[in-house]
Amino acid sequence: MIITEILEKNHQQYGDEISLIEVNPEAREKDMSVWKEYDLVESGMEDRYRRQMTWAEFDQKANRFANALKARGIGKGKKVAILLMNCLEWLPIYFGILKTGAVVVPMNFRYASDEIEYCLGLAQCDSIVFGPEFIQRVEAIWDHVSKDLICAYFVGKEDVPFAINYEKETQNYPDTAVPLTVTEEDDAAIYFSSGTTGFPKAILHSHKGLLSTCYTENAHHGQTHDDVFLCIPPLYHTGAKMHWFGSFLVGGKAILLRGVRPQWIIDTASKEQATIVWLLVPWAQDILDAIDAGKINLEDYKLDQWRLMHIGAQPVPQHLIKRWHTIFPNQQYDTNYGLSESLGPGCVHLGVENISKVGAIGIPGYRWEAKIVDNNGEDVKQGDVGELVVKGPGVMRCYYRDPEATAACLKGDWLYTGDMAMQDEDGFIYLVDRKKDVIITGGENLYPVQIEDFLRTDEDIRDVAVIGLPDPRLGEIAAAIIELREGAECSEEDINEYCKGLPRYKRPRKIIFANVPRNATGKIEKPLLRKRYNAEALVAKQTK
Repeated sequence: MIITEILEKNHQQYGDEISLIEVNPEAREKDMSVWKEYDLVESGMEDRYRRQMTWAEFDQKANRFANALKARGIGKGKKVAILLMNCLEWLPIYFGILKTGAVVVPMNFRYASDEIEYCLGLAQCDSIVFGPEFIQRVEAIWDHVSKDLICAYFVGKEDVPFAINYEKETQNYPDTAVPLTVTEEDDAAIYFSSGTTGFPKAILHSHKGLLSTCYTENAHHGQTHDDVFLCIPPLYHTGAKMHWFGSFLVGGKAILLRGVRPQWIIDTASKEQATIVWLLVPWAQDILDAIDAGKINLEDYKLDQWRLMHIGAQPVPQHLIKRWHTIFPNQQYDTNYGLSESLGPGCVHLGVENISKVGAIGIPGYRWEAKIVDNNGEDVKQGDVGELVVKGPGVMRCYYRDPEATAACLKGDWLYTGDMAMQDEDGFIYLVDRKKDVIITGGENLYPVQIEDFLRTDEDIRDVAVIGLPDPRLGEIAAAIIELREGAECSEEDINEYCKGLPRYKRPRKIIFANVPRNATGKIEKPLLRKRYNAEALVAKQTK
C-alpha cells in the first residue's frame, strides 16, 4: 500500500464530505479596511477568505494534475518541486505528483533565489510548481535553471510568461487515476534540512516511510473521522503535514489557517470547531499573553470541542504548559520530538497520559526505538548525557547525493540526531541541547537549553536564546539574547540578579536585549545569532 491509496479510499467512503478548508483572515482584514461599508457575507465576498473542497474534489484535482504531468513526461524517476504558501491547492498538488510515481520536493517558502536554485539543482528537479509570492525569485534564476526543467507550473490567477497556468492546464485533463506501478520501497519525497549549518541537505524518503507516519500519528493521538485538525505551520515542513496524516488516515477534516495571530487561531478554532490544534511555543505564549491582556475574551468563543493541544519542533518550557492548563484545564496535551530525517514528529513523544512528565520529550513512539549513546556509540548510564539516536520506519534513506553526510548520521539502522539528551529512571527522555550548540567554558560543558528554560521562568521574558561567544581566557562564554514581554521593564542588573538561581558556572556572562529570531517551524536561528554577535564582538575588539 502507498499513501495515495488512502486518498482514493477517502474519496470512495467520504466523497461528498469536506476534506480541506482554507481560512485567510489576513486577506479578510485587508479587504475590510477598504470595503468596511459593505456586509461581506451578504455581498458574497466571504468566499474569498474561506475556501473548501470535498474528498472527491481533492482526489479528482490530484488526478487531473497527475495526468497533466504524465502528458509532459513527468513520472517515475522524475522530481517535482513545490514552492507555495499554505493554500487549498497545496495538498492536491502534492498527491498529484505522488500519483505519477515522481518524487515530490517541498521547498521552504523563505528561500531566497540562490537557495531555490541550489535546492532545485541538489535534488535534480525536473519541474517546479510555484505561487504568486515567488514570481520574482523564480524569474531571477530562470535563465540558469530552465535548461534543467521539463516545465514549470504557476498557481495563480494571472499568466506568467515562463510557466504553465496550473488551473487552466489541469482543466484539460481527466480526473481519473493514472496507471501506476509504485511500491512501498520506491522513492517518494525529498525534504530539506533546516540549513542551520549552511545550505540545506536533501533528505530522501520512501513511500513506506510516508505511510508509516499516518499510523504513528494516529496511534499517538487517536484521531477519528469526526476530528477536525487545525493546521497552522507551513506544509513544506514535515511537522505540520505528518501530524495531519493521522487525520488523513481516517478521513478527518482539516483547516489550513493562513496566519498565526492569537485572535485568528482562537477564532478559527471556534468557528470551524477544531478538536486538534498543533502549536509552536511562541504561538502558545502569544495566545496566553493575549488572554491575560484582555485582547481575547474566551467567553466570545466556543472551544469546548478542542480536545488536544500539542507542541513540537523545540523544547517546551514546563511553566508554559502549567499556565496553559490553568486556562484550558480540560484539554489533553502532548509534545512530539522529531526531525526531517525521521519524517518529522513521532519518533519520540510524551503521550497524553504522561502529563506529570511535562518537560520530557517522552518515550519512543509507535514502532520506534531510541537510546542515548556516547561518542563511541555505546549506551551511556541512565541519567548521563549523550547523543539521542533513533530507529524506526520513518528513518530517511539518505542525504541525497551526499554519501559523506549520510555516513556521519546513519549507522546501520540507527539515525544519529545530533541532539544531546538524558533519560530518567522511568525511561523518559529529556533534551539537553544540540550537540553543536554545547558551550565549553573553562573546560565545563554548558547546555544552553537548560539556561534558556531557567530564564523563561522570569515572567518579564518572552523569549530567550543562549549562545557561545569566544573568550580569550575561558574559550567561550554564555551570552543570553533576551526578548522582553511587551511593556516589561528589565535591566541587565535585574537579569544577573535573577540568574543567581543558577549555579555560578551556568550564569550568562553577557546579556543582550534583542528579538530572538525563529524560523518558520519555530526553531531559534542560533547560527544567525552566533554570526551576528561574533561579528559585533570582533568589531568591538578591533576598535579598542
